[in-house]
Amino acid sequence: MKAIIQRVLSASVTVDKQLVSSIGKGVLVFAAVAPGDTEKEADSLASKVLKVKLWDDDAGGRWKKNVQEIGGEVLCISQFTLLASMKKGNKPDFHGAAGGDEARRLYQYFFEKVRHGYAPDKVQDGVFQAMMEVALVNDGPVTLELSVAPKAVPKAEAIPPLASAPPN
Repeated sequence: MKAIIQRVLSASVTVDKQLVSSIGKGVLVFAAVAPGDTEKEADSLASKVLKVKLWDDDAGGRWKKNVQEIGGEVLCISQFTLLASMKKGNKPDFHGAAGGDEARRLYQYFFEKVRHGYAPDKVQDGVFQAMMEVALVNDGPVTLELSVAPKAVPKAEAIPPLASAPPN
């Protein structure tokens, strides 16, 4: 899974000219699900979103407080385009993003983990697979990329070929 997290003073999402969600001070999270991602990656990413230190403390210490510690809000938006590849030409290739049903299931799992890891009333959502208008007032600006990937299965060590027997 991959996320872009932005520290914001406010953010909102509108679908079909209707306001769906809005937050005040906090974080705006654009999240994408990759093929092979599981609940483990969603758990890890949700934890990072809530624990990343983006605000100063009261004594002026830099990067000391997370969204929970400041009583901020979270707006999560599904955005498969984060996983686009531009290796060939100028047209984005989205094969790096999980398909619709699996992406929806895992994104929803991620969103619920963020909600229940914090406070459900402080965590808002966009609309999966909708054409959304996202508005934000960036604070800083502070924008970070967070990624978690499934652990690669170690390949079996190659066994060297048997030496051929010398001719008689």
